[in-house]
Amino acid sequence: MSLSKLPKAKKNLIWALSVVIPLAVALLFGIKIDGFDLSFLPPFYSGVNALTALILISALVAVRSKKFVLHERLMKFAIALSVVFLLSYVLYHITSTTTSYGGDMKGLYFFLLISHIVLSVVVIPFVLISFVFATEKMFDAHKKMVKYAFPIWLYVAITGVVVYFMISPYYA
Repeated sequence: MSLSKLPKAKKNLIWALSVVIPLAVALLFGIKIDGFDLSFLPPFYSGVNALTALILISALVAVRSKKFVLHERLMKFAIALSVVFLLSYVLYHITSTTTSYGGDMKGLYFFLLISHIVLSVVVIPFVLISFVFATEKMFDAHKKMVKYAFPIWLYVAITGVVVYFMISPYYA
């Protein structure tokens, strides 16, 4: 893909964000702030994940219908939703104790959780590169990158909802 043709500043920003975001989240997990009840956030950010999945599918339908402006708006909305998800997810986890899964499907739960977490990190540069290709009007490169970014992002959004429903009975 034509990554080498991207402006250097944009490439540097993509790689910086792709490293800084997961590191910041990991570091924030070491912080615990008491005195806040943000127990309403897991269903909220699960809903954000569900909405993101719907928006991604809608954006795919829009682009296949050659509704490019709608596609662009939906994709920007999906990125904004991902930021909202990330902020609410971090806020919840720095103010709450860890919840353990207590169900009979631990293998499935941990497979979904671990693949969700790993792919949520992996998808960051794919989404950012795809977005920059589109903004730079490098549509052939954008299409090639989206072949990877879209299914990963959709998987992350959907598994986030599934993991929430699996763990939700065990929240304190």
